[in-house]
Order: sequence, then structure tokens, then C-alpha cells
Amino acid sequence: MSFSKVLDRLDDKKILQEIEQVSSNDIINILNKDQINEKEFLQLLSPEGAKYIEEIAQNSRRNSLKHFGKAITLYTPLYISNYCVNRCLYCSFNCNNSIMRNKLTLDEIREEAEEVCKTGIKHVLLLTGESKIHSPVEYIKDSVQILRDYFQSVVLEVYPMDTDEYVQLVGAGIDGVTIYQETYDREIYESVHIKGPKRDYLYRLDTPERACSAGVRTINIGALIGLNDWRIEIFKVGLHAKYISEKFPEVEIGISLPRIKGISSTEKLSYKYYETNDRDFVQILAALKLFLPHCSINISTRESKSMRENLIPIGVNKMSAGVSTEVGGHKVNKSSDKQFEISDESSVEDVIKMIERVGYQPVLKDWMLL
Repeated sequence: MSFSKVLDRLDDKKILQEIEQVSSNDIINILNKDQINEKEFLQLLSPEGAKYIEEIAQNSRRNSLKHFGKAITLYTPLYISNYCVNRCLYCSFNCNNSIMRNKLTLDEIREEAEEVCKTGIKHVLLLTGESKIHSPVEYIKDSVQILRDYFQSVVLEVYPMDTDEYVQLVGAGIDGVTIYQETYDREIYESVHIKGPKRDYLYRLDTPERACSAGVRTINIGALIGLNDWRIEIFKVGLHAKYISEKFPEVEIGISLPRIKGISSTEKLSYKYYETNDRDFVQILAALKLFLPHCSINISTRESKSMRENLIPIGVNKMSAGVSTEVGGHKVNKSSDKQFEISDESSVEDVIKMIERVGYQPVLKDWMLL
């Protein structure tokens, strides 16, 4: 059974009704449990759960320490192309936007790798716009092979692929794939994905399973917070992560929590934005950690420096550092527009100091791979 069948059984109206019926006793009972079920996860996301945010956060912290200790893995995104064939209303790379487009040569990718490597980072996230024409599988494969000369871990965040293509890239050296569904609501999904292969909701939804079947070691999923009611969206993200972890127990599952940020756009944006404040964000992170204690939580530089620092003890396990969302933004500096505005421009060194200040240990190398 595919995850789409799980989603088909869900009724958003009933989800919201259940959320409104949660009592204080429900939350108190949950806080006394070591493991919670799907219904209790939903209850933690409720307005009633928000009244117990301090207690939920403390439980989340204990869960994270139990399963991950005080280690925070650091990684750096590396953009090699921003050409895209999709028209997505929330993204600067939208094919209708008149932005500066560029793509790195293989020699330039090596230059970028050498520059990032100087920071001590050993984990990179390789990103392109979603264009198989401009960034074919062979180009990505060649790029991965170059990056493996410098880094222990190379994770992809590119367009969805078929299983055999992921098999090729696993052979080239990738150990993980990041793929966001953006929103699990089909109507909203269609309304913000106007044109391009990304309009295929089901193909994207099944991407994590194809990557896992191909042999990746890690898979990272998430929704773009702000496209839909965050309670419904995060509930479905949690269910998706649980589904993948049960079907592929050998794969490490991670969840990212990207909030919509400012983009460069020449096209009028027409989607409805759902507000999520910082307190909501803490509730999201803590509820996920209690529902999925073995799942790593990743916080990017979409969040501010102070926000990221305050979130660490609650249950963060991975963080980006030394970030640029421009093509060649670490060394080559080709003329191109950013994918989105970042809120934390801290260097790798500054992020290391911040993590240590909170009493945690920054991890730049993966000792399991040595």
C-alpha cells in the first residue's frame, strides 16, 4: 500500500474537529507516556496542547537527549544550478520569473567543494532547480563523484527521479535524498504548482520510497510551512515519516521544517499564506519529537540565529551553516538570484560557537562512515 492510500482515508474536517475536542486531561495523560500514537500526536498539535508548550518542550528535550545525545550534525547547501521548468508560486526559481539563471561547470563545482571543505564541513546538500534538461542525471552523477573527493556525505535535493536513476546516484556516492512534498493537500498543491512535472502530486509523494528502494542511507522529508493549516500539514508529515520508517527500517528518517521566506519574483503571487508564529513552531518541533523519537529534526537558516539557538535544546539534531542559496555562492560567485532569503548568515565557525555555547557538540564528520 502506498502512502497515498493512507492520505485517502483522512478527512481534514474531521481532523480539525478532533483537534477542537482535545481536553487538558488528554494532554496531561500524553505527557506521562514514553511513546505516543497517531491520535495523541494530533492532540499535541491542538490549541489545548499549546497551553502546555513548556511541558511538551521539556519532554521533547528528554526524548532527543535519549536518542541523539547532545550531537548536532552540521551541513552546507551547495547550489550548482537554478534552471527550473516548474512554475511554483512560492519559489524564486519559478520558470516564469525573470531572474538570473546559471549553472556551474564541473571545474567550478570542484572550486566550490574546495572552498566549503576549508570550513571543516564534511556533509553537503547538493541542490539544483528542477530541470532535467539543464541538470541531467549524468551531470548530477559527475557532480556527486567530484564532491565525494571532499565530503563524507552527499545528499541530493533535486528533481524527483525513477528508482533506476537513484540506483546510479547511490553508486556514484550519494547517501541521502531530501524531497519535500511542499503540501499534502491536493487542491492547494495544484493551485501553487501551475506548470511543469512537479504538478504530478503522486509521483512526488512516492519519491522517498523509490529512493529508499535504491539503497539510500537517509531520507529527509517535509512540508513548506505556510501553504496550509500547519496542524493538518504537520500531522500528515508525521504520518508520512512513520510510514517510511516502518516500510524501510534500515533507512534514517529526517524531517525538515521550512517556513515560507521572502523570494525574488516578477510574477504576482496568488496563494493564501497561513501564518505560523514562533510559539507554533516550537509546538510543531516538540510534538514531532515525541511522536517520532528516532527521527532527526533539521532546522535551516530560514530561521533566525536566535531562534535556531533556542530550538537546539528542544530537539534539533541537524543544522545548516555557512549558507548561500545562490549558484556558486561559496567561491565561484556566478551571477544568479537566490532561491530564498536566509535569516541566519552565520559562518560555520559562528554556528559551531553557538552550538557549544548552548552546551551541545557540533559534529562535522560522520564517524560511522570512517
